[in-house]
Amino acid sequence: MPIHMKAKYTALREAGKPAKVALVALMRKLIETANALVKADRFWVENRSCA
Repeated sequence: MPIHMKAKYTALREAGKPAKVALVALMRKLIETANALVKADRFWVENRSCA
């Protein structure tokens, strides 16, 4: 996920979004992911095949 998050941050910055707006968007994504994992009673497992 960190690689995808870096790409998302870069894309937002290149689209003209301020740094704080891009960071808040990534924080929201992390919260949504964490909530989905808790709801599904799962643990985070990094997918190494994407790297």
